[in-house]
Formats: sequence, structure tokens, C-alpha cells
Amino acid sequence: MLRRPALAATALLAAGALLLSACSPGETPTPTVTAEPDPDASAVIRLVLEPRNLDIRQTAGAALDQILVDNIYEGLVARTPEQEIVGSLATDWNVSADGLTYTFDLQEGVTFHDGQPLTPQDVVWSLTTRKTDPEWSESSRLANVASITAEGQQITLTLTEPDSSLLWNLTGRAGLIFKEGDTVDYSTAANGTGPFVLEDWAQGASITFSRNEEYWGETAGVAEVVFDYIPDNQAALNAALAGEVDVVTGFDANLREQIEADGGFVLELGPSTDKGTLAFNQESGPLADKRVRQAIRQAIDHDAIIDALGSGETMYGPIPSLDPGYEDLADVAPYDPEAARALLEEAGVDDLELTLTIPNFYSTTIPQVLVSDLNEVGITLEVESVEFSTWLNDVYINRDFDLSFVLHTEARDFENWANPDYYFTYDNAEVQDLYAQSLAATDEGESEQLLADAARIVSEDAAADWLYNGASVVAVGTNITGMPSINVNERLNLSELGKSDG
Repeated sequence: MLRRPALAATALLAAGALLLSACSPGETPTPTVTAEPDPDASAVIRLVLEPRNLDIRQTAGAALDQILVDNIYEGLVARTPEQEIVGSLATDWNVSADGLTYTFDLQEGVTFHDGQPLTPQDVVWSLTTRKTDPEWSESSRLANVASITAEGQQITLTLTEPDSSLLWNLTGRAGLIFKEGDTVDYSTAANGTGPFVLEDWAQGASITFSRNEEYWGETAGVAEVVFDYIPDNQAALNAALAGEVDVVTGFDANLREQIEADGGFVLELGPSTDKGTLAFNQESGPLADKRVRQAIRQAIDHDAIIDALGSGETMYGPIPSLDPGYEDLADVAPYDPEAARALLEEAGVDDLELTLTIPNFYSTTIPQVLVSDLNEVGITLEVESVEFSTWLNDVYINRDFDLSFVLHTEARDFENWANPDYYFTYDNAEVQDLYAQSLAATDEGESEQLLADAARIVSEDAAADWLYNGASVVAVGTNITGMPSINVNERLNLSELGKSDG
């Protein structure tokens, strides 16, 4: 990809579960809490994928973004679950008409968790280091920034050319602010400005945050949040029913009846940017033929996948409904096994045998559907379930695969399709040009249309198949308030979380 070669490789596995699909957040009733929230409460949240270390400056993986961004670390701007850009460490900002100058007014009276004050120089240093140090994740996201300066409490970024994605980039890792000269060991500790402080990391089990009593904004509603890492859904269900966890994220929607049975939990379904992506290795062999790829797409019953997952929304292109440039592309690859057989015959392909490589902590639901559907059109699919480290080496790095299925969770990641070096192996100069034009556009509507145009080409090229647009599937205790239910696999802002005794 053009700007995030390291992050997406592991960010795509944040949820670690396949049963995630998009629904309206209003479809499920919110738990009713009758008791007052307890400010001294400890809330326990089940997560799936534990980070391998805590250095969000240099370590890839959405498991870090999910818990550290907003809670521990902050930037000048932030994003809401609905993907709106809002102020954070900046009280306000302004963009010049030519799109080349961004000015931010820095909050006053902000301190880091160790008591040191946040200064404008910390902002300049953090953003400059991010831009110039390639070891910092997403450093290339600030490639168009020519200078970063401070005058009083005002921070100014001057660009070499317009970049419609800059504000969005600043809501992520590229915009996080650290203390200049800090000596903290970021791999096991943290020092941010957020509403929570890192209290403890019991590696292999849990991470604990405590409330930042000196927070510059409104203090958190609970005294403590404990993230319990429980990969298995049945084990997570048992923990919830035993009263050991208060919230279960990355849950299996098919287990709704079990977890709601005693009235202690309500299953909430919210939209997300999760994309269940079936990647094709197009570099050589039969998958280099567009007709074969299109045949595979039309052999797959996407509605049946949603039924099997217990919730969901079909997806036929690279941009999910929460992201700019979304268009319903169902017309590009409708389910049609007969058309799939004809395409394979036209391509001169019969008795095709392919291997699907998938990380071994995914369920068998998706592979079973794919094996059955492709068998109906004469394609034999062998499923190879591997350790994640093997998937990274073989698929992501060495491109040694036929088909691969993973869950890409990150928002606004269309850039992957404009990067021929990404593991998708997709190379289309027109798409790359349209994406570059969308970045350079200073009009939001024009930028979105350019993305939509590019996305249609990607889908028409059968660059991959998008099996479903995932949702946030979250089981929330009826004594919990303020728990996010939108895009929780990517971000989990817990500043408004509350817990009562009943």
C-alpha cells in the first residue's frame, strides 16, 4: 500500500472472530440501568487479540489502537465511532482555502500521566519525529507535510500539496502526541495524556487501566477497566455467565440466546469498517485470469454467508458503508453458479484445485461455505489453517498463496488497492491515479466520487471478493452504560463507560 505497509498486516486481525457484520445500531435495545453508576467500579471487558508489546509508536497491530488510542494516548484531533473528526488536544482548527495550511489551537493545562506538562514543542517534536523516523508506524502519512511549527499555543502544519486525508490521518497513530525526551519503556509502559493510566499488564491474560484523576477533560466514569483476553467465544460466554466479565466484544451473534437467557446481558450490533476479504494471488497461474476470479466471486452465495454468521450485511467492493466513497456494488458480481461455470469454461479451466490459507484462530464457518460453493462449480478448495506468524510470512510477506481470507478492520484503507506492492497483488494504474486525485482534491464531494470510481474498477477487475461487511457484536451487561457499539474492533473509547451495582 502507499502509506501503511506494516500496520494493516496485523490490524486486520484485531477482532479474531468471523461473526461480525453490519447492522443498524438501533436494531437492538440498549440495556436499561436503574442504579446510579459507581465511580469506584471496576469494569471487565473481554477482548480477543492481545498485543505483543505496548509500543504504539513502532509496533503494528490494531490490538494496540483498539485500547490505547483515546484512552491512553491522544492527538490534536480524534474520531467518533461514527467516523466524525472532532477536537481533542486541539480546541479548534482551520484549513486554508488552498488546502496547504492547517492551524490548530492547543488545549492549555494538559499534563502527561507522569505529571509533566504538555507543551507546543511536544506536539512539534511528536509530529516531526513521526514524519522523519520511518521506524514510527505510519510515518509516511505525513509525507506531504513540509513544516511543523508552533507560535504560542498555535500549531501550524504546512503542506507541499493538498492532502484530503491529513485530518483523518491525524486522528490515528500519525497524530499521537508524546512527551519529548521521555525515558519510559514504551514496550511495557505508557505515558500519555488520556483519561486512563496504564496500571498493569499481566502478559497472556489481561491489561488494566486506572482512571487518570488529573485528566484535562471530564474524568472517566469508572475507577478501573480490565481487558481480559479470551480468544475462544465459548470460554468468553462462560466467563460472562459466571459474572467474571461485564462486556464481551468480538462475540458470536449466534450465541445471543445463551448470553441473554438470564437477563444479565444484551447483545448489541453496531456497524463497523470490518471487511471479510478473500484475497486472490493474481501474479501467476489461473488466478491471473480475471474470468477465473470473477467465476469464484459469482460462485459464492454471500447471503448464505450472512445467514451462517447470524448477522450481517453483504459487501461487493473494497469500501464499507461507513467510509467515504461507498457504493453498493452488488451488480458487479451477483450470485450465479451457472455464470461462474461458463466463465471457467471460457477461460479453459477445469478441475481447478486451489488452497485457501487462513489464520488458525478463525472459525471454520467461512471456509466451510467457500469449500461447498466452489465445489458446486468444479473448483476443489483445500483449506490450510496456519499460525498467524506463518500467515504473515507466507501470505503477507512472501505472497506464497492462492487464496487467503482475513478480516481487515481498519477504516479508510482503500490505499491498499492503490499499492501494487501490497499482498493483494493488484496493480491497476487507473485506480492508482484516481486514488492520488482523491487525496489531492480539496472538495470533499469530489474526493469521495473519485474513491467511488476507483472502487468500482477494483470490483469490476475482481481484484478480490468481499464476503461481508462486519459489525461490532458486543454483549453488554445490563449494569453497564456508555459502552461503544460502533467499530469497536478498531477503537474502544471508554471515557464514558459506567457501571452500577445492579
